[in-house]
Amino acid sequence: MAVRAVRGAVQLERDEPRHMHEQVSALLTAILERNGLTPDDLISVWFTATPDLHSDFPAVAARKLGITDVPLICAQELDIAGAMPRVVRILAHIETDLAKSDLAHVYLGGAAALRKDIAQ
Repeated sequence: MAVRAVRGAVQLERDEPRHMHEQVSALLTAILERNGLTPDDLISVWFTATPDLHSDFPAVAARKLGITDVPLICAQELDIAGAMPRVVRILAHIETDLAKSDLAHVYLGGAAALRKDIAQ
């Protein structure tokens, strides 16, 4: 079993707590499903949000999914001129037998434009 990192992002339509929870939950669920993971495979999860998102912590969505015994942290993305707005990113450290090249990084909605090379 190896320690790996899997990435993902989603662009929100608006900065509202319920919408954020729904979209971040969908992203985290897709990351787990596409990589054949369960919450027990998670070591830790970093969430970042662009500076225009401030209605809630993205990690709340993970807690609402029942991920309660995994260290979670939220941080703010750099405020870069011209960057895509309203984006939540995830960097999850996992235990898996998957090779790095077999990991499915997940970019949903408008965030797919961030990584056209690996977005599903």
